[in-house]
Amino acid sequence: MAEQISLSAEVPVELGGKRLDQILAQLFPDYSRSRIKTWILDDMVQVDGLTFNTPKEKLLGGEHVEINAQIEAPREYEAQDIALDIVYEDDDILVINKPAGLVVHPGAGNPDGTVLNALLHHCPEIENIPRAGIVHRLDKDTTGLMVVAKTLPAQTHLVAALQKRENFTREYEAICYGTMTAGGMVDAPIGRHATKRTHMAVNEFGKPAVTHYRVAEKFRAHTRLRLRLESGRTHQIRVHMAHISHPLVGDPFYGGRPRPPKHASEEFMATLRGFKRQALHAIKLQLAHPITGEQMRWQAPVPEDMVALTEALRQDTEANGYDDL
Repeated sequence: MAEQISLSAEVPVELGGKRLDQILAQLFPDYSRSRIKTWILDDMVQVDGLTFNTPKEKLLGGEHVEINAQIEAPREYEAQDIALDIVYEDDDILVINKPAGLVVHPGAGNPDGTVLNALLHHCPEIENIPRAGIVHRLDKDTTGLMVVAKTLPAQTHLVAALQKRENFTREYEAICYGTMTAGGMVDAPIGRHATKRTHMAVNEFGKPAVTHYRVAEKFRAHTRLRLRLESGRTHQIRVHMAHISHPLVGDPFYGGRPRPPKHASEEFMATLRGFKRQALHAIKLQLAHPITGEQMRWQAPVPEDMVALTEALRQDTEANGYDDL
């Protein structure tokens, strides 16, 4: 199925002398510059009734421009009846609370059974939006809030907000190894690991990545943190915390083996060993609605497994004190 797009406008005189792609991007801000350029190259743009297929063509101002385009569903994925914990929904966006174990997008080893397949079942029209409207992801075993665009204009504005780091705040809760005394910031580029292709690493040739963190609660050998992302690199929090020698509890890639504090009870150690995923939860999401501009905010309760882990850490600290490491 394809979605038909029909747009038209008069070119304001003040835009005279600019390139066709620049003018169209300003006239129709709901669509990305790259998409508009593709439409021009594919003969889908007319100026005063004539087809223009050169993005760099300059206009004088006063012309009538039209776009008649089709947006094809990028790829056929199967719609599957998978339950979604929907926190908020309107005509333009959908916010979900993702559970642990659910992959966001089909890929190697996970051809279906993903958030994307669930979205296609919940709102079939989303098949015409690239990546079914998914604008940011959470790792398979990270829980919490994600926003999804239901329309192309909503997606365009959400992606732009993410890229500009404007009106788009993501806050996480995590539990890491080691006792941290104060918050701080990790500013270190992230790229592919040199030898482990499924891993990421701090890499001088990687993409810029900034993570802010603050201490929410201290235990005798662990710390509960609140973290905020400026960027959104793959595994960013997990890589950054491991980089400063405070990997997340349960992280199978970057956490290493559990580190038992002295005199820990067998029950506590069983809880620690039994936590089989990274202790990371996307607890808060705040953004400007991509269409109305309204400031919106959601919070997702910490999942039960992290609540139980936190309680076990409190009991261990009460039983042994902070100094008996």
